[in-house]
Amino acid sequence: MTKQDVINQILGKNKSSDYYGTVTAFAPVNIALIKYWGKRNEILNLPVTDSLSISLTNLGTTTELSVNNNKDTVFLNDKKIDEHSDFFNRIVNFVDLFRPDPEFYFTVKTKNDIPTNAGLASSASGFCALTNALNKLFSWNLDHQHMSIIARLGSGSACRSIENGFVYWHAGKQQDGMDSYGETLSYKWSELTIGILTVSDKPKVISSRKAMSLTSKTSLLYKNWSERISHDLKSLLGSLKEKDMKRFGEITESNALSMHATMLDTKPPILYWLPETVQYMREIWNLRENGISVYFTIDAGPNIKLIFDKKDSNTIKKYFPEVKLINIW
Repeated sequence: MTKQDVINQILGKNKSSDYYGTVTAFAPVNIALIKYWGKRNEILNLPVTDSLSISLTNLGTTTELSVNNNKDTVFLNDKKIDEHSDFFNRIVNFVDLFRPDPEFYFTVKTKNDIPTNAGLASSASGFCALTNALNKLFSWNLDHQHMSIIARLGSGSACRSIENGFVYWHAGKQQDGMDSYGETLSYKWSELTIGILTVSDKPKVISSRKAMSLTSKTSLLYKNWSERISHDLKSLLGSLKEKDMKRFGEITESNALSMHATMLDTKPPILYWLPETVQYMREIWNLRENGISVYFTIDAGPNIKLIFDKKDSNTIKKYFPEVKLINIW
């Protein structure tokens, strides 16, 4: 089963050369609360386990997409991307799946509200925004489930950026991945606030894709990952239902640290943290010891995402004046 097989299965007769001028689309960043780490199928980006995330609503990627008669052109934050770069090739390999004929070329102009390739889920919002743009350009009128599946072919976690709020990614069992997609949960939690502490905006030294593969193949701790995810998902969903901030924060933070523990156990070890990352972690733990209910999560990068109650926003800004606060609802 190839990516093209999946696209043909979804689009069927909808795949054509008819297109609508220039289109613009947006997709939000999503922050994994229960992590996606490991693939059962690397070609289709099918995960080993389910996962759960929260989308950051107004923070993410805006993509302008049009057609030209010359060659594929890609821009990132108004800068033309080199045709030999990994970023360019990932974009072109993705749009190849939808090219009606070899002489059909795309111009892709992408702008991120966040640093690219720095562990802040820019690839997720990026490929989701591109999927949204393609849906508009060719007037596919696809539902969110099929859009989520297509976005996943570009970047696994992109399937969770198709929706707002809490999104549950079903790992699925089918070989073609048609049962692996992001689904919005009905939970709303207006008091929940996310804060971003940017330690570094530089590209990470090893991609999430490569790190994930190495971890699943060489880490002994990873053998218990599926069991850990099953336990954490059940617990986190319970805390969401009850809006229990303490339990919610503890589970989210512990799950992130467990993921990074499997990376440290990888051969060779993978460490995304910088000294500032550890300093922030210590400060957060110290605040909790002093009665301030704040927690964190970290994806595959050095940057920290704080989790706390909106009523504590002023306190958080006092201790972390550089924090970027995100209100989800």
